[in-house]
Amino acid sequence: MRSMFTIHAGEYLVGLHIQQKFPDFNVWVPAKDSGIDLLVTNRKNLRTVSLQVKYGKDFLPGKSARVQKKLRCLSWFKLNTVKLDESPAQLWVFVLHSFKKDGPDFVVMPKGELRRRMTQIHGTRNGAIQSYLCSTESNLCWEVRIPRHKYVLGQIAEGVYDESSRDFTKYLNDEGWKALKKKLAP
Repeated sequence: MRSMFTIHAGEYLVGLHIQQKFPDFNVWVPAKDSGIDLLVTNRKNLRTVSLQVKYGKDFLPGKSARVQKKLRCLSWFKLNTVKLDESPAQLWVFVLHSFKKDGPDFVVMPKGELRRRMTQIHGTRNGAIQSYLCSTESNLCWEVRIPRHKYVLGQIAEGVYDESSRDFTKYLNDEGWKALKKKLAP
């Protein structure tokens, strides 16, 4: 059988991370595009979690040295609200691939919570949502796509930014992966 598609970098990084961090889970690549990028099952393949993966490169190198020192990664994602609403994926995983560290940061969110947050932040409009996710050296994560973007990045770098709707820290790395573990628990 000739391969008709390949997985993208984000899917590979997510699959690799799951296999290394959770050796009792199995990672599967669907044979056709059904809106799910990866399936994860428990060891006995009795419980399943579907993932949608979004990959973003780092846009920090163009920022000031003061900001770069305290921030780990700044990645851009374009979301389609109709596709988000219709997505069969239970968890959405955003891969923030930093130039500063060896491995990526992961933001892992239930689909419903992601849609609720994006509506709260960007309004109810249908169509494209431009979103920037920023992770810090102090293990915080913020959605920062707003006017006066540079001003907000400075506040985040200084640790004084406080906008609860834009705080994605509880979905960053180990905290975010708890949702996967919970769904696959016996």
